[in-house]
Amino acid sequence: MEKKTHYFYALKLPHDVKLQLGKICNRHQFPFDRWVHEEDYHITLAFLGYANMDQLHASLHFVREMLAESHSFPLTIDHLGVFGKKDSPRIFWAGTEPEERLSKLRKLVYDACQTAEFQLETRPFHPHITLARKWTGNTPFSDNNLTQKNPFVEEAIKFQANEVVLYKTNLVKVPKYEVVESFRLI
Repeated sequence: MEKKTHYFYALKLPHDVKLQLGKICNRHQFPFDRWVHEEDYHITLAFLGYANMDQLHASLHFVREMLAESHSFPLTIDHLGVFGKKDSPRIFWAGTEPEERLSKLRKLVYDACQTAEFQLETRPFHPHITLARKWTGNTPFSDNNLTQKNPFVEEAIKFQANEVVLYKTNLVKVPKYEVVESFRLI
């Protein structure tokens, strides 16, 4: 395993949802430096970073155990947002309606990774799908961009959340996230 490889657990999005988000990004291009490949769209549940194999295998065992009785549930992507400076955001994302079952799923995965002795971020969970990175516009970014060009006003994207995956990063490949292990929700 190379030292630059990072791992993370995520909610995998269905292929048709990835295609819909990709179409939205192509239609509503904002001046961001790097657009995420549509095959890389996901909702991060726990970012592990670099992991030794023993720790990684332990996390797989604990996640499998924790998710054994977890059920799939409906999710709705219904808004756009940004992280970072208001006038020059570093992340452009699509967000979901609040869903308690997603928060519970995240807690199960997060707790399983902590049991495997991973040191995880302690920031509050803010479920999102990263669409692009690093604003490069000639004018400052405005929140009006999010409301005036919100593609979800007419129709939100609804789907069944039914798969958690462990991804590994391959920074030199496109798409750059590779599924290591998959866990279907019942």
